[in-house]
Amino acid sequence: QVQLLESGGGLVQAGGSLRLSCAASGSIFNINLMRWYRQAPGKQRELVATITNGGSTNYADSVKGRFTISRDNSKNTCYLQMNGLKPEDTAVYYCNFLTIGLNHWGQGTQVTVSS
Repeated sequence: QVQLLESGGGLVQAGGSLRLSCAASGSIFNINLMRWYRQAPGKQRELVATITNGGSTNYADSVKGRFTISRDNSKNTCYLQMNGLKPEDTAVYYCNFLTIGLNHWGQGTQVTVSS
């Protein structure tokens, strides 16, 4: 049974930084994509950042230049470094790992940015 465990969320003032981590446990192989999504209250879940197994990255326009996604394949772990946080970044952040034919989700971690 594969589980994704997220950590690093919390409360931060506007302009601050947080680093989210997502580590996979269990038998998981060939993680093609690692992604971070977020969902704010009353809004749909949105894709924030993606990193391929080759290291290519893609970001939502709203976070470009502020967030950085990275991965450590030896640890089956993905990171999201968030700098210059804004109140509109407040949401529950979810990690998602895509392997061949399977989609794995974390339980979510709350990020709250105060103004």
